[in-house]
Amino acid sequence: MCATSYRLLRSTEADLAETHRWMVAQYGFSEAEVDDWLHNYQIDWPLSVRAVDNEGHTLGLLTMSSYRIEQEAETMPDEAPQLLAELDAMRYTSVFSFIVAPQMRGSRLNYDMFSTVLADLEGYDFVFIPVMHHLLTHTYWRRWGARLFFEDRFCKYYLLPLSERARRLPLPNFC
Repeated sequence: MCATSYRLLRSTEADLAETHRWMVAQYGFSEAEVDDWLHNYQIDWPLSVRAVDNEGHTLGLLTMSSYRIEQEAETMPDEAPQLLAELDAMRYTSVFSFIVAPQMRGSRLNYDMFSTVLADLEGYDFVFIPVMHHLLTHTYWRRWGARLFFEDRFCKYYLLPLSERARRLPLPNFC
């Protein structure tokens, strides 16, 4: 467990280049692909968080977005159109990227970063969370209460219900 202290700040558009670098390094996407996403997926800067140490070095980035489920889960309109229509009728925000520096994994940092955002989500029905199959964060999101609602060859797609309406939504049962 790392004992590094940190401060949580709201990300701004000035953090775009750093977000780009971290996403390329963490996920192994091409620079052009990440650039396209960052410019076309409507980053929600007021809901995004940056964690920095005492010297101002970034330790984690939680980047939120207002992009739609069908932009990420491209087969869902054909495979689950009714569920997609129900989800799109609700108000939601999306976890675009959540990256924590290797030395901070296993600490409270990711919990603290996401907890900071939760305070600003009043009025939202749920948080949409796409997680690539090979990542280890599936358990993390389930511990928060996220529910799997769709998967394709790229990702598993979760929703973290925030409203009673989202909690009552019948979702497919995945094994």
